[in-house]
Amino acid sequence: MADIIELIYADHDWLRRQFFRLDDAASPGELAAIWEVLSARLDTHAEAEETVFYPVLLKHGGREHPGNPEGDPEDETEDAITDHNAIRDAVRRSRRHQPGSDEWFEAVLAARKENGSHLDEEEREAMPDFIKSASLQLRHELGMQWLRFYAEHQAGTGISTDDVDADDYIERHS
Repeated sequence: MADIIELIYADHDWLRRQFFRLDDAASPGELAAIWEVLSARLDTHAEAEETVFYPVLLKHGGREHPGNPEGDPEDETEDAITDHNAIRDAVRRSRRHQPGSDEWFEAVLAARKENGSHLDEEEREAMPDFIKSASLQLRHELGMQWLRFYAEHQAGTGISTDDVDADDYIERHS
C-alpha cells in the first residue's frame, strides 16, 4: 500500500538527513551540491503537501483527541502554509548568496530551523489527526497521487517557489 502518511514521513526523514549532510560538507562546492538538491526538495515537498495532503485534511481531518484537543484542520493547514512560506523565503534568500558565505549559512540555518519546527508540528498534529479520520483506501489513493506528483516534478521541475496565501488556500480547498 502506498500510504500517504508513510510517504510524508519518509520525505521528512530524507529532508532531515540532507541537512545533516550539510554538516559534513568540507567545501563550498560540496555545500552547493547538497543544497541544490535539498533546496529543490524543500520546495517540492511543500507544494506536494499543498497539492495532495492538505486539501484532503481540510475535508477529512481534525478530529479532537487527547494529543490535539483543538483538532482544527483549518488551523493545522494555516500553520503548515505559514511554515512552508517561511521555508521558501529562507531558500530564496540562500539562492542569492554564494554557498559557504555568512549570508548563505544564515539563510540555510533559517530554512533548517523552520523546516525542523514544521516537521515536528506536522508529525505531532496534522498527521495523527489524519490517521484517525482517513480510511486506509483514502490514504492509499493519496499515496499514489503523491508518487505521481514527485514523478511529474523530478528535481523540482515545474515547482513554484512563490509564497501561498493561507486564507485564500483554505477558502479554495474547504
